[in-house]
Amino acid sequence: MSLNLLDTSNWLPLDGLAPGFDANKAPTVQDLAGQRFSVHSDGGSMTFSFDDEAVQWSAAGHAGTSTYEAFAVAEDLYYAQWQSDLEPELAVSLVLDLTHGRALYIGALLGRATPSSVAVSHDFRPGTLDGYQATGPDIAESTGLIGRRVEWVYSGSHAYEHIYLSPTWYTWQCLAGPERGLADTDSNTVFEVRPGIFVFTWREKVIPCGSVTVADHRDPHSIRSHGSLFGWDEAGTAPVHFTFGAHGRLISMTLHSPELDPAQGL
Repeated sequence: MSLNLLDTSNWLPLDGLAPGFDANKAPTVQDLAGQRFSVHSDGGSMTFSFDDEAVQWSAAGHAGTSTYEAFAVAEDLYYAQWQSDLEPELAVSLVLDLTHGRALYIGALLGRATPSSVAVSHDFRPGTLDGYQATGPDIAESTGLIGRRVEWVYSGSHAYEHIYLSPTWYTWQCLAGPERGLADTDSNTVFEVRPGIFVFTWREKVIPCGSVTVADHRDPHSIRSHGSLFGWDEAGTAPVHFTFGAHGRLISMTLHSPELDPAQGL
């Protein structure tokens, strides 16, 4: 019997997607081990102390010691990811740019969707690193992805495309895998970390989950991303948190008339 693609009650839960989705995840690194970072942001100071396996952290009213994974995005640019041991409904993403003395903290809080809100909310806190000279532009929200259509391959059997529509919305479509044929438009927020390197986050409304990814778009034919998914399991009782990676390529670029460009005036 064929799947009714319009019946969202049949869509795969997050824990059903997880097996095999991380096949293209990059190797983790231990470059942050033995280092302590203090981040100053408008919301106050945050601290992160890393050893080989765990990070002791205090940020945005939360704290704890958690097992983490770290990925090298580019030279002296790192992405670390963990789930709070004390608050399992909180996941943390941290981007550290040691060359430019800047950082971005993202706290993902898992709640319950309502008619006017999705299940995951993201708390974005860009800042500077104590003891490092802050150079270059601030890490800030960006419209740099708008108009791009990118094909992402997460494993030998999982592939999606993203169409970045506006500062608020993007569309995804599954090209291969258990969700093949499914598509939706969900909310997103984008930050530019370095020229051509973006933090892309999204929050789904059908499946109660959200994602943080760090993607290097500098070579449109060889895009690389690292990320995490965080949401409820099929029963809606336990958080699901896992990391992944993908290889991408730019399929096309949409150019709007200047007066109709969704990136302008927002």
